[in-house]
Amino acid sequence: MSHDFEAQRAETFETFVEMKGQIKLPKQAVVYYQFYAEDLEPDWAAVEKALKAKGFKTERDEDEGMIVASIGPIEVTPETIWHHERIATEAVLPSDFFPDGWEMKTDD
Repeated sequence: MSHDFEAQRAETFETFVEMKGQIKLPKQAVVYYQFYAEDLEPDWAAVEKALKAKGFKTERDEDEGMIVASIGPIEVTPETIWHHERIATEAVLPSDFFPDGWEMKTDD
């Protein structure tokens, strides 16, 4: 089954609009994308290598079966957030990790 990037993109844009309605968004921020492993014993090294090759920093949470890929600070627009989310998603799908949202952290 192929991944539904259009549905993922729509969710990202919807989340952005909701956030913008609730808080004042910065011009730039570090964005963190969460991905969950489908396998009980994922190939952590492969997924980290793939993400790092695309310019992301990674953090594992093996207890949760999750990896977080961060990038930035990047421009805080839905287009820019989605651009990097798609790159990260394409990097992790071959290792059976799947997207589960994103968040931002700023220096403010």
